[in-house]
Amino acid sequence: MIEDGFSSSKLFSQGYSYTYDDVIFLPHYIDFPTDAVSLSTHLSRNVPLSIPCVASRMDTQASIIRTAKSLHLPIALSVAFASPEDSLHAASHGKYVFVSDTGALPSKLLGYVSTSDCDNMKGKEVKIFDCMRDCKSVEYVPWNYDLGKIEAILVEKKSDFVVLERDGEVVNVVIKEDVERLKGYPKLGAGTVGFDGEWMVGAAIGTRESDKERLEHLVKAGANVVAGVDGLRVGMGSGSICTTQEVCAVGRGQATAVYKVSSIAAQHGVPVIADGGISYSGHIVKALVLGASAVMMGSFLAGSTEAPGAYEYKNGQRVKKYRGMGSLEAMTKGSDQRYLGDTAKLTIAQGVVGAVADKGSVLKFIPYTIQAVKQG
Repeated sequence: MIEDGFSSSKLFSQGYSYTYDDVIFLPHYIDFPTDAVSLSTHLSRNVPLSIPCVASRMDTQASIIRTAKSLHLPIALSVAFASPEDSLHAASHGKYVFVSDTGALPSKLLGYVSTSDCDNMKGKEVKIFDCMRDCKSVEYVPWNYDLGKIEAILVEKKSDFVVLERDGEVVNVVIKEDVERLKGYPKLGAGTVGFDGEWMVGAAIGTRESDKERLEHLVKAGANVVAGVDGLRVGMGSGSICTTQEVCAVGRGQATAVYKVSSIAAQHGVPVIADGGISYSGHIVKALVLGASAVMMGSFLAGSTEAPGAYEYKNGQRVKKYRGMGSLEAMTKGSDQRYLGDTAKLTIAQGVVGAVADKGSVLKFIPYTIQAVKQG
């Protein structure tokens, strides 16, 4: 009798190392609709997720956590912020530039300028503070207002924007275009929030003595989980901009790594995060079927509106910079310990810096990705 494919136990016991692209699942009959598929899972033993996707950690974790925890709506800012000392023409120009005491969020809002204000001051070197409008007519709403309430305020007050405030500080500004843009995206499911209504945010650290100080900063910033014994992250050199396997000749095919670790972790009730190698929805399907509870996405989310960094144009294409944590650029920011570069005489890069094309908002393409995973 001719065998039609291999069972996972047989496939992964032959001594070969497989990547996601090396394996494919055979189709079979199903008797339930796609909508009956639930992708809810756990990041760690005690932290649930509504979908099995998390963003890759980065060297700006503490500041990103503070920003995420202060928001309620999944809306990336489409307006710019400046400090009172900034030059009007040096400030990033959008439809509005808002002036806060620190030039960032969260902070106290002092005023704002519009595009027309900037046009009227062309050729003049002035501080933005000297020509900004005051906030007397600005509409303030609580930080946890949902989209429906914000839209109602915009209509009732005939305002072009509303300011979301928490504990006396501005945490977000939503303009009418933001609301219309979000309404045009696929319907979103419930996000993963804690008992306090804040987004659940995780972080990753190393195991060196100096990482204890980083842990303190992450906890103060509001991190809900730090990867460790209650959740394992699997992947070495399998990321799109990681070169560990090429430079150091160590690692393992990600499909094999996920299957082998998950097989042991499942016996102890420990969730596994598959980190690296996720380029398509099919890769997510494979990671989950092979035993992962969630996938960590780096390049998949890079280039999105919500990803850190500013857009720039390269050969006529709108892109965002995307760097590996093993790149020399990231190592100068503190990731060298992770790659043994803090004690070596010469620092060897195990990652590269690249650029990723503008993908738009994750609110637009992630729902399609999740639907594709359900169909898989």
